[in-house]
Amino acid sequence: MTPLMASLDVTPVAGAGVVVSALPAWDVSAPGGVWSSAVRSLSDEELVSRIGEVEQRIRQARMQQLRLIAEADRRRLHTVCGVRSTQVWLQTLLNIDGQDATNRVRIATATTPSSNTSGDSENTTGAVAGPEVSLPATGEALGAGVIGLEHARVISRCVSRLPAHVRHQAGEVERLLVDNARRQCPRDLAKLADRVRYTLDADGAVADERAQFESRELHYATARDGMLVIKARLDRETGAKFVTALRPLAAPRPETDDIKDLRTVGQRNADGLSTLLDLVLDTDGTPRAGGQKPHLTVTIDYTQLKNQLPTNPTGGEFTAAGGAGMLEGTGQYVSPQTVRRIACDCEVLPMVLGGDSLPLDVGASQRTAPTHIRAALLVRDGACAFPGCDHPAGTPQAHHIVHWIDGGPTSLDNMVILCAHHHRTTHNHHWHIELQRGRPVFTPPANLDPARTPRSGGKAQPATHHHALHHLNTPPESRPPTTPPLAST
Repeated sequence: MTPLMASLDVTPVAGAGVVVSALPAWDVSAPGGVWSSAVRSLSDEELVSRIGEVEQRIRQARMQQLRLIAEADRRRLHTVCGVRSTQVWLQTLLNIDGQDATNRVRIATATTPSSNTSGDSENTTGAVAGPEVSLPATGEALGAGVIGLEHARVISRCVSRLPAHVRHQAGEVERLLVDNARRQCPRDLAKLADRVRYTLDADGAVADERAQFESRELHYATARDGMLVIKARLDRETGAKFVTALRPLAAPRPETDDIKDLRTVGQRNADGLSTLLDLVLDTDGTPRAGGQKPHLTVTIDYTQLKNQLPTNPTGGEFTAAGGAGMLEGTGQYVSPQTVRRIACDCEVLPMVLGGDSLPLDVGASQRTAPTHIRAALLVRDGACAFPGCDHPAGTPQAHHIVHWIDGGPTSLDNMVILCAHHHRTTHNHHWHIELQRGRPVFTPPANLDPARTPRSGGKAQPATHHHALHHLNTPPESRPPTTPPLAST
């Protein structure tokens, strides 16, 4: 078997301190098939051991590099190359990011005491601000390969920011963090370091919070493809509010027919934000603009809005109707099919436009789902009538089974309550909905279920309990004939 690893001994550089063994060299000349065969021949225990061993060697090799960097900084090699600092020199030498180079130089000089033998506080790197930091315990742990460079970065940042009146505790703080770094990931270690700062430097922690607040920003712009791009940096308090509000709305949906939620984390977060916006726009506490609650305005030709998709009884592909509506908020266009979905449950404001697209007459707005009908739908259907939906309480949307633009009445027997996701699913995939014995029944399209098996929906517990108790309290001779139960997810 071709050996997977071979040790290399490196002669220590003068002034660089003790140099650990370098990362074992891989026999790159060996054919790929040889390596595959060698790896596959390892037992599970050997494979786990080798992975951990390689990680340890990588960390040890990184510590060797840090000591070499410290010696290069002591010799001020960057001046020979005509650059202003060691980190700039290192960035060019290794082709790495500037921040990465800065971190390596900072940690190198802190974990190698001999890097500044003069004893003065001159900043030779041009990268490390603040008082000089010595991290012997961190260097020892790095050399042993039990912590990584990211752990060291967290420790260095915490110790270097200690105020003068607690600098005598720097060694104690470092040892505490190193001890925890052996069993915590860098992210968890950073939380502990944060707690140390709040304990030993309360004034500095408060100043950090104020600086974060002053650095807050949120930008949004419409990309060329019409999607809205959002970039934000939020202070801790606002960030916590955002996460608290978004997390339950972005949770994975429960499995249906043993099918997991196929959305990515990013897609779930985007859907959660959409639901969060629905909640905000539906509340009376939102500031009014021009005397009106915030609302979404869509302008579309009436004929285009009325055009339906061609009926396809087999549930296969559908051809979209032509035309477009314009979202007044962003100036972007959306299809009539999307407008029909939005218009299922909204304020409808009839407006007559002249040939020059200027308003000629404006009618009175009408809500397609009045309060009393919405309340009844919630009692009958719950937060969402779609089979298997576990949507949290929020702002459900009232869906017309026969759309009002097609003459469908705004009544309890022509509407169901759907969450935003399943409202979109119903429109996009053309699920057939009907009411049977007052309860909604959903039939999937053939491309999702060739058998098109009906699935019962609606799950509001009061209505379910009432139906069950009514059945129990009805004499056998008065009960309707037994019918096979509908399929349920």
